[in-house]
Amino acid sequence: MKNIVLLISGRGSNMEAIVHACAREGWPARIAAVISNKATAAGLAFAAGHGIPTAVVDHKGFDSREAFDAELARVIDGFAPDVVVLAGFMRILTEGFVRHYEGRLLNIHPSLLPAFPGLHTHQRAIDAGCKVAGATVHFVTPELDHGPIVAQAVVPVQPDDTEESLSARVLSQEHLIYPQAVRWLVEGALSVDPQGRVSHRQGQAQAVFKA
Repeated sequence: MKNIVLLISGRGSNMEAIVHACAREGWPARIAAVISNKATAAGLAFAAGHGIPTAVVDHKGFDSREAFDAELARVIDGFAPDVVVLAGFMRILTEGFVRHYEGRLLNIHPSLLPAFPGLHTHQRAIDAGCKVAGATVHFVTPELDHGPIVAQAVVPVQPDDTEESLSARVLSQEHLIYPQAVRWLVEGALSVDPQGRVSHRQGQAQAVFKA
């Protein structure tokens, strides 16, 4: 039985999707903890309501990014994690932290990486005239939003889309591909070649296209 630790900063809708999928699909894993850098994060109440241990490591209490990450890692490691999942965790992590969890640290980004790393991805896609947008699950590396790609979801950009409408369309697909990617990692179904390309060992499709 693998231990999954989820990190959130707010509501944690992807966290909720993962918790529900783990229970519904009977993964060989359990959600060992939900940890936030904000005591006010709404997702903590959801986790507690589902009997999941929670913890808060407030980044404002530390005078450096390195000190915060060291304490965060200490708390995470107390739950003996096999997989660590960033589910709306709004902190840039240090190289030391990322290296500590290398190969077992996942994130989801609301664009079709390598396009539009960073913030405001949906508006940037609209402004660029993109005809499709989407989300990417990737392994976390020290370079922000550039880790090996595990799965992607592709949605159309409509002529009348706003940042909000496109965000909602993408988010609905995030809730599908992120739990799937976490399950693959838990089950040992992923491999990464020397060029950093991720494949599913049984050839399962790693892309979802939503008309």
